[in-house]
Amino acid sequence: MSLLQLNPLAWVHRTLSRLRGSVGLMTIIVFLAGCRSFQQPPANPSFPPHRLAAVNAAIENAIASNRCPGGVFWLERKGSVFNRPYGLQSVQPPESTTLETVYDAASLTKVLATTPALMKLVEKGTLDPEAPVARYLPDFAVNGKETITVRHLLTHSSGLRPSLSGGSWTGRTEALRRALAEIPTQPPGQKHVYSDINFILLGYLIETISGTPLDLFCQKEIFGPLGMTNTGYHPLSRLSLSRIAPTEKQPDGTFLRGTVHDPTANKMGGIAGHAGLFTTAGDTALFCRMLLNEGKLGSVRLFQPTTVRQMTSIQSPEGLPKRGFGWDIDSPYAGPRGAIFQIGSYGHTGWTGTSLWIDPSSSTFVLFFSNRNHPTEAGSIIALRRQLGTLAAEAVGLGVTSTQLTQ
Repeated sequence: MSLLQLNPLAWVHRTLSRLRGSVGLMTIIVFLAGCRSFQQPPANPSFPPHRLAAVNAAIENAIASNRCPGGVFWLERKGSVFNRPYGLQSVQPPESTTLETVYDAASLTKVLATTPALMKLVEKGTLDPEAPVARYLPDFAVNGKETITVRHLLTHSSGLRPSLSGGSWTGRTEALRRALAEIPTQPPGQKHVYSDINFILLGYLIETISGTPLDLFCQKEIFGPLGMTNTGYHPLSRLSLSRIAPTEKQPDGTFLRGTVHDPTANKMGGIAGHAGLFTTAGDTALFCRMLLNEGKLGSVRLFQPTTVRQMTSIQSPEGLPKRGFGWDIDSPYAGPRGAIFQIGSYGHTGWTGTSLWIDPSSSTFVLFFSNRNHPTEAGSIIALRRQLGTLAAEAVGLGVTSTQLTQ
């Protein structure tokens, strides 16, 4: 065990004696701003202390090795909760992470906003997931896309490219024009290609059918009813800048903060079906509880149980990586499942460093929210996500014997 883990104050003293000038001072400032993350985890009778200590160590090691500046971890099972902020939400200037830190959710937008919004339309009977996309978006029926269905978009089996890369363009209208004019790279249902274009189209489809902008529809139909008061697009319209974790440094030396990081969503004005949402771990926990309770949170029923099962069970074509409607189940991107949670659990990740995984069989969900691309894109939590998924499963007693659980 390192001196930092054994005695943080001794580490500060030794570091001060070795470092001189502004560099040393900045090192200490950054350390002190995030030093609470190096304390022992608080007692929680529902989860074995040594399992929580392992979670702490994994996150602290990631911070110490500059894989992320900090983050929020949230483990919950049947009302028992372990949640904790770690490190910094901002490195420049140094600001401690809190449970109220608001993160750029990146691709979690796909499952927290677009997919549930779409399923609200399915429940209302105004959208059929088996129908061709062109039934609702006639301009899509060009370049061999006539047989692509809504299901294909939801399961990333449409044959469309990963993103609207290439060319100089800007504006939401132009993004939608390009998405509608896409040329498939292979027939639908033949190959799994994770594609933002799929969800850009789904966002547009929601707006077309509902007659309501995507952000307002999600607020009215999802976030508002669930009490997710810190969740939405364009967070600066309602939340303090100081609560929002910054992301990447810009050419002018400033950091993106409260403005979506995803380049395509940014060009689209910050509101898109694939990215643009901002949220907190606490708000996302409300959403996860709703799913584990088959569509209900408290007195609010957001979905029928059959709708939740449809979203979160395998819907992808036979032989392709397993995905639900929007949700990942067993694909190359399913790292947060770890080594223990079984197929039947589901989740998603976001480029900026956000992830969630839900295991209905054990009534468990685990979240880790970070801004791993602050101050640069050099950070990475791919390995940490997998490690935390495994540790979370062990903390709720999966994959270990009863003797190991109490040790």
